[in-house]
Amino acid sequence: MALSPESMPEKPFDFSVPPPSPIASGRRSCVTNDDVLSEFLQHSLRVPDLVLPDKVFPRQNFIDNPPKLDFQLLSSMENDSLSNVLDSIARIGCFQLVNYGIRAECIRSALASAAGIFQLPPEKRTAVTRSPEKLYGFEEAHGEEDGEGEEFVWCKGEGLKLAMETIWPVGYSNFSDKMETLLSEIEKVAEKILGIIRQSFPPKTGYENGMMEGQGAIGSRCHLYKHKRDVSGEKCSGTLRYDVIRMLIKGFDYSHAMCLHVCDGSSEFHVYSKKGWVSFCPDKDALVITVGDQTQALSGGQFKHVIGRPIYRGEEEEYISMAFLYSPPSVTVDAATTVSRVDPQKGNTISLSQQAMAAIVLTLVYYILVHLYNKF
Repeated sequence: MALSPESMPEKPFDFSVPPPSPIASGRRSCVTNDDVLSEFLQHSLRVPDLVLPDKVFPRQNFIDNPPKLDFQLLSSMENDSLSNVLDSIARIGCFQLVNYGIRAECIRSALASAAGIFQLPPEKRTAVTRSPEKLYGFEEAHGEEDGEGEEFVWCKGEGLKLAMETIWPVGYSNFSDKMETLLSEIEKVAEKILGIIRQSFPPKTGYENGMMEGQGAIGSRCHLYKHKRDVSGEKCSGTLRYDVIRMLIKGFDYSHAMCLHVCDGSSEFHVYSKKGWVSFCPDKDALVITVGDQTQALSGGQFKHVIGRPIYRGEEEEYISMAFLYSPPSVTVDAATTVSRVDPQKGNTISLSQQAMAAIVLTLVYYILVHLYNKF
């Protein structure tokens, strides 16, 4: 029966769209093209390859050797010679020191004794592994990626002494005595160098002219590195890339005014900063001195805080280098800011929530960078 116009609805097309009819499992859809769909999904789900910019992996720039500062001629040094050293500190954050008055036998004896540290088996090292609570001991290894060798952080203090005498009762006292003797000489050199630097740079607005309180460097410590022998060129290149990541992330977790590097026999010396990466061949028997964060703050940013590391290429024997981090008891930057040194026996005072947050962030950053490193 036909409907009259009066009985028809006012909006004949006002209805919901019915669901599509199901397609039988045994029949091919006439609408969907499987090949086209597969190709679309393949291109849509493809993750693009990441290309790291130069800011993540800065290019290595070789430079002429930094100027040498003769320690014995500091009092009579001409202004031009000193200005060259200060200019090097401002540009690349380091210089070389010669005739520093420390007997070669004192250095060789400490290096020879330090070899026993790295002969301890892994099961004994576990008890003296570095952590946020103690800034001394063995650096925890992370497998093959830690290609630069082994690291041990030494400092004067009862905590480290008791722990090391437990696992190395025969040799540690002898090693510690030699290190304390060498550290005493290093501190004298560092204190005089800092005095010259403090008097040389002009005062900055908002900064006092490098006022350093206290005498000596209570709490100074030393990073000892055992470098792997006979590293091939290809492997060394990969190791350096990982080393750049590690140094830029980690750096030195200890505020310091300067670092004095004992690295005789090294093939190169690398200087890392947030803005670049330079390399040079250090002179024989010279100490390489890099600027710390405290000196950068005291100079009002005029001098560059950097991190240095000696490199030993293709050597048949194992080398040990030392990096002495020197810091006065406290450094006053201005009336409201004081850069206090960290007690290596007690570590930093950080709340549990801050530790948990830092652990999460650092873990994520570490895995991301390791993944990016493996790509290259």
